[in-house]
Amino acid sequence: MTLFSDLRRPDPTPWLLASDEPQARWVTLAYLVAGDADALADAHAAVLADSATRSLLDRIPEWESSVDLSGHNRPELATNLLDLLADMGLTEEDDPRIAHLIGQMLAHADADGRFLVFAVQRSGPVVWGCLPCDTHAIADVALRFGRAGDPRGRRALAAAEGDLAETDMGPAWLCRPDAITGFRGPGRKSEPCPQTTLEALRAFSWLPEAERPAWLPDVAHTVLEIWRQRGERRPYMMGHGRQFKTVKWPPTWYGAYEIVDVLGRLPDAWRDTPEDRRSLAEIAACLLEYNVAADGRVTPLSTFRSFDELSITNKKEPSPLATALVWSRLGLLAEIAPEIAAVDVMALGSSKGGTGTPLPPKV
Repeated sequence: MTLFSDLRRPDPTPWLLASDEPQARWVTLAYLVAGDADALADAHAAVLADSATRSLLDRIPEWESSVDLSGHNRPELATNLLDLLADMGLTEEDDPRIAHLIGQMLAHADADGRFLVFAVQRSGPVVWGCLPCDTHAIADVALRFGRAGDPRGRRALAAAEGDLAETDMGPAWLCRPDAITGFRGPGRKSEPCPQTTLEALRAFSWLPEAERPAWLPDVAHTVLEIWRQRGERRPYMMGHGRQFKTVKWPPTWYGAYEIVDVLGRLPDAWRDTPEDRRSLAEIAACLLEYNVAADGRVTPLSTFRSFDELSITNKKEPSPLATALVWSRLGLLAEIAPEIAAVDVMALGSSKGGTGTPLPPKV
């Protein structure tokens, strides 16, 4: 396959298709091996029957009473859990708990349409509140699961467009304080929040191309400008060193994997801008070199302590699912694969004090 040869790795798809992990087989058939509808349907059925999938479905919370919502990067967070299930090919029709959760999420919004969460305050009663990384993430998963036509999702996107701010790096989203509690995220008031901005971009990416707003390329440019200015400026709590380049499994937060995932779905936002095209190639090259071994496989180097049923939490051997997911994201950028391969990752500067040199796997 051209993708693998262009990126100078052997094709891992025979190994992936022979894997006993149905989630990895489904991702491979859906994104890396074209044309076998029957095999894809069989893999989907195997995913649904697998104990690891059932375990994830059993974690789906009751949205209107759950207060364990701290930590937007936690894989157990409802929006992150839904993203992982979607990565494995699940749809609303596969389990009524998915549709029920999304319905509950869509039922709670402020007067302008921003989605709310039942959040814990530092003091006082639990209240429904909203941060950009709440409403954007909810809009993202709702549209990803097929709710692009729901007017509540469209209102949330309209509210997001209204919250878009101009910064000295370009248009992006900031850490907007919650109107009820006054709490806001930890980012500096005038600086773009990379995580919130990526979440919003991906939510808009699920719209039909003709319905995407004309300003999306400007925001994509901001995301890549943050990367270009990494040596002089660092977003609060979000650098561009080893943790940015090395995927933490399952992926939930700002990093090379997430940027490739989001901007790979919006090729018209960067393909005709040389500096953005170059920056995205650099980020994708980091994803490749820091995560994919010479044999084309991915051994997780960083993991959350969750979902041990899946191979993505095993640091001791190559993970079929992690391998399939990384290659599926790199496949979104197949048109610039030769440019990715041409990047000298060891010559890239990192955040302040970093070298950009890939670290060897832990022994």
